[in-house]
Amino acid sequence: MPVMLVEAPEGVAQDAKRKLMKDLDEALGEAYPVPDTRIWLREYPAENVAQDGRIGAEPIRPVCFLEAPELSSLDAKRKLVEKIHTAVGEAYQGIANTDETLILMNHYPLHDAGWIGRLQSDRPEVVAAIQQLNS
Repeated sequence: MPVMLVEAPEGVAQDAKRKLMKDLDEALGEAYPVPDTRIWLREYPAENVAQDGRIGAEPIRPVCFLEAPELSSLDAKRKLVEKIHTAVGEAYQGIANTDETLILMNHYPLHDAGWIGRLQSDRPEVVAAIQQLNS
């Protein structure tokens, strides 16, 4: 049930977008072995992005938001951040300032996430997967 939003500049070719989404899905699937991974790519023209109060003064720095179950392992988080950073860097090379991609992770306990009309904490298979992930 991880959800990722990638906010980045316009201009990436369709094949690069497909590879980006595939790479992000694989990285999230490795970190979170639970079903229903969703990724949204939101692209903006440079004139719609301000960085440090300036519009169009420098290449856009992508931002990634991850909404997902709790992940207690710092090593798993480091590996996930590295894979996300690499995937975004490959896709937006020469279009964005990918050296400064920001990745923000919001982690939720299972009792604060619902899917198919039920709390995730009420689904034994999800509880077991997350317990194993965090052991």
